[in-house]
Amino acid sequence: MAIQWFPGHMHAARKQVAETMAKVDVVIEIVDARLPWSSTNPMIENLRKHRQRPALKILNKQDLADPKLSRVWYDWFKSQSGVEALLLGEDNKKAAATRISQLCSQLAPHRTGVEKPLRAMILGIPNVGKSTLMNHLAKRRIANVADTPGVTKSQQRIELPGGTILYDTPGLMWPKVEIEECGYRLALAGSIGTNAYDQVDVAWFAIETLCERYPQALLDRYGALDLDKPVEELFAAIARRRGAMLSGGRVDEQKTAELILTDFRSGTLGRITLETPDDIREPLPEEIEMEGDEEMAAE
Repeated sequence: MAIQWFPGHMHAARKQVAETMAKVDVVIEIVDARLPWSSTNPMIENLRKHRQRPALKILNKQDLADPKLSRVWYDWFKSQSGVEALLLGEDNKKAAATRISQLCSQLAPHRTGVEKPLRAMILGIPNVGKSTLMNHLAKRRIANVADTPGVTKSQQRIELPGGTILYDTPGLMWPKVEIEECGYRLALAGSIGTNAYDQVDVAWFAIETLCERYPQALLDRYGALDLDKPVEELFAAIARRRGAMLSGGRVDEQKTAELILTDFRSGTLGRITLETPDDIREPLPEEIEMEGDEEMAAE
């Protein structure tokens, strides 16, 4: 069963995004470089195309992602019509503001100066690093930063140095995650509230994925595991190696799951990307409900 998470405040945020989209020139969407497809919001993508707005796709957390696959995804996004791309990590975040401004100006060259300031909208799923980037762009603290998804709950309008008007929005999921693997990847990355999934189940998914894509990462972190064993046996072996045991030799499943999820999210397991463009199995939905047509701004 696919993991689903769409808190109440996101209903209002979805309508706000649709209305504001009509007023902006460029859409900046931040995706997680470890899962660029699963973290691309199909609702945003279809609304953007409906409005015929160009996009800057920022692959954030690339310092935690597989560098070779980050380049593959960067090239893939740039090959899409009306899309620019930028790799972003802790190592280049401070210098990113200038580059983001340059790319947005390239996407909307008709918006210049005080009379016609460039208007951009920054969007992304929860916990993808949007608030941290906003603070760097504004060169001051304007957004709360936390490791828990769903902290930002309202939209704000910010004027950046240089005159660009930026609309910041809450982290936004879409009402239904259609593909099961996408939901698990989002949960593994920490972009879904913990009340929406079973941590042990997601930890098993992590083990299965790493056995297939990054077996050496498991061996380097947890020792000489027999990766041909069933996932439940590997989970128990990791518990014993990390001391996550209860009395009577029983596995502390919750502690073990938390250890595995933390090891992935922190980068302790290494630089890992959970998907490639070849994993895109079906197109994004063609139709979503369009709101705010009456707010279409004059170009």
